[in-house]
Amino acid sequence: MKKAMATMKKSGSSEEKDGDSPSRLIDARIEGLSDWRGETLARVRTLIRQAEPDVIEEWKWRGVPVWEHAGIICTGETYKSVVKLTFAKGASLEDPSGLFNSSLDGNTRRAIDFHEGDEINEQALKALVRAAAALNTSTRAAARPAGARKKPSSA
Repeated sequence: MKKAMATMKKSGSSEEKDGDSPSRLIDARIEGLSDWRGETLARVRTLIRQAEPDVIEEWKWRGVPVWEHAGIICTGETYKSVVKLTFAKGASLEDPSGLFNSSLDGNTRRAIDFHEGDEINEQALKALVRAAAALNTSTRAAARPAGARKKPSSA
């Protein structure tokens, strides 16, 4: 488990420098939500990790759990009556199971709002996470010409 957690840290994040890794901050958020929202956030987090084992967990924008693989896959926000997973490039993803039920008018993002008592379609959510990671990887590869390298920074 420790090895898996270590791979999810992104070196250089401000939280890591202050002593709390993003994964620990997400753990604390889940524990602090001692109701259905904590259970739901913990469950979707587990599904995200299962779907994309190389996922990197981040803590951004003053307290938003973020899952990344070659870019943001999704964020996990909690509100009084909803746990919201927002997919950064959701509008570009196929959603044959109809999981997206929020932020449907935007040009880029799409979200899934989970309410108390909602069943999670685990297979469909995992497929969506895999598709988002694949899209990030393909977009990053397409943006870089073959054989191109980063320019060295000057001293």
